[in-house]
Amino acid sequence: MQTRPAHPKTIDAYIAGFPPDVQRILEQVRATIRKAAPDATESISYRIPTFKLHGRYLVYFAGHTHHVGVYPAPVDAPELKKLLAPYASGRGTIRLPLDKPIPLDVITRIVKFRATENLEKLAGKPKGKSARS
Repeated sequence: MQTRPAHPKTIDAYIAGFPPDVQRILEQVRATIRKAAPDATESISYRIPTFKLHGRYLVYFAGHTHHVGVYPAPVDAPELKKLLAPYASGRGTIRLPLDKPIPLDVITRIVKFRATENLEKLAGKPKGKSARS
């Protein structure tokens, strides 16, 4: 069961509140996000780990009893719909079960997609007007 503090101030503190096996998974998720968006900054928002890019939120992740949640996930984006379908659990949410290998490639695709969206918003381009990776 989770033993994390009620209001962690850092991602390190957030992750430290989980059992060692879940900590390893959360660190993998964190490292995957960092690699996919090296310019993103870490913070805690809504009491969960958050990455921001150019001052805008990029992606959140959270540990749960049986899964890791990643938000917002572009579950309706045509180019990612099939890839995310097995993990989609609601609008903009994917659940990655802890009892299966975490699909780090899926997280990478989400983060890169979201980074492109953020950069388009900064540039003032309408949504969906440029190629996404």
